[in-house]
Amino acid sequence: MRKSCRGVKTNIFVFICALSVLGNERVYFFREVKILMPSEKVLSEKKAIVAALAEKIKASGTGVLVDYKGLTVAEDTELRKALRAAGVEYAVVKNTLTRFALKEAGYEGLDEVLNGTTSLALASDDVVAPAKVICKFAKDHGDKISVKGGFIEGKVVPVEDVIALSKVPSKEDLISKTLYCILSPLQGLAIALQAIADKKNEGAEAPAAEAAAE
Repeated sequence: MRKSCRGVKTNIFVFICALSVLGNERVYFFREVKILMPSEKVLSEKKAIVAALAEKIKASGTGVLVDYKGLTVAEDTELRKALRAAGVEYAVVKNTLTRFALKEAGYEGLDEVLNGTTSLALASDDVVAPAKVICKFAKDHGDKISVKGGFIEGKVVPVEDVIALSKVPSKEDLISKTLYCILSPLQGLAIALQAIADKKNEGAEAPAAEAAAE
């Protein structure tokens, strides 16, 4: 085992033996092959990345894994803007590091989709937002991106469930509908009370007008 002068990588040298038969004689060829191993610094940096990503995953109520290979730079910028507006954290991730981070966060069963180009959309406030934005963007842009899978509230879910989640009303929509249901009867009551008050005022004004006329 040898170390490079700068200490960046550790090099392991192995010898590969090849056999060649020349006539009745066997001739062995040996070749030295250098295998580069990551240094302690590189390993430490990767561990830190995995730990940070795992914490973000744990803190998120939902996450969607995305294949983004069909996007142009302009489309990628548009997607990031839409996700940011919806309160979704989005980043391109490395499959190997994401695999370790998901495992550390307690999610199993997503290894098979962690290949090719992968990005991750996370949200802790509105659990519907990542799926809704991603699926709508895919529909509007000819399926240039696709959902690989995801997780919701501690459970790994397949693509079908992510798509189904995208059709659920968003948090803002639910709040608006709830407020409407609460305020609508109150508004009706207020209008009715105002009508009664106006009617009483009209009844009181009539005798007063007659007395003034006399």
